[in-house]
Amino acid sequence: MIIPETVTAQRVLVVDDHRKIREPLAVYLRQHRFDVRTAESAAAMWLMLKQQPFDIVILDVMLPDGDGMELCHQLHRRTPLPVILLTARDATCDRIRGLELGADDYVVKPFEPRELVARINSVLRRHGKQTQQPPRALTDTLHQYRFAGLSFIPATGMLSGDGADAIQLSTMEGRLLSAFVAHPNQVLSRDRLIDLCVLPGNDVFDRAIDRQVSRLRLKLTRMLPGEELLVTVWGSGYRLAADVRVQPL
Repeated sequence: MIIPETVTAQRVLVVDDHRKIREPLAVYLRQHRFDVRTAESAAAMWLMLKQQPFDIVILDVMLPDGDGMELCHQLHRRTPLPVILLTARDATCDRIRGLELGADDYVVKPFEPRELVARINSVLRRHGKQTQQPPRALTDTLHQYRFAGLSFIPATGMLSGDGADAIQLSTMEGRLLSAFVAHPNQVLSRDRLIDLCVLPGNDVFDRAIDRQVSRLRLKLTRMLPGEELLVTVWGSGYRLAADVRVQPL
């Protein structure tokens, strides 16, 4: 079978700490025209996800440095990347928990490789063969945002306003402001901000988000003294109290 040059092989990441499962499975999937990479641990998985895009992850539930169920939940929160769980657990409660945490399918070991190929193709069809995309707040960089007399350009991280010197935001501050201007007057929880602003594999916790929001708030106050644009909604998160207009660069 010859694949036309216009067709791009779907990229699969196989994560399993057992080499005798991981490597033969990778060979089998390559024979079925998938572009396959492998990882033996959670740490290696996150590193691979940082380095290149994938279309689907085949994830073992039992890894030496992480619980596959929780890893699946983290992936589900941070990226639209579909996940198929591999596990020796065949109890109904385990399958239900995996699906509730965001898995797109669940395959019990030992499994027939042909069945896994069929399940991969089924999941990819449901996802429209979509590839991994960074969070929206990280990619929306071709516009400038106008709010409360200020102008913000995500591509440069520059915040400017009438009668005030422009301020260069840090990378994280720029990502946070991108999230807020994309969701004006909406309360964004800490978890939601992590989902929008943090790349997969980077561990950022609630307190770190709080510190970054505080730094961003100080810079906004420097631009507009006496005005509170970033409002803390106790117990819920933060809200940008401003109407926003989007203008192409």
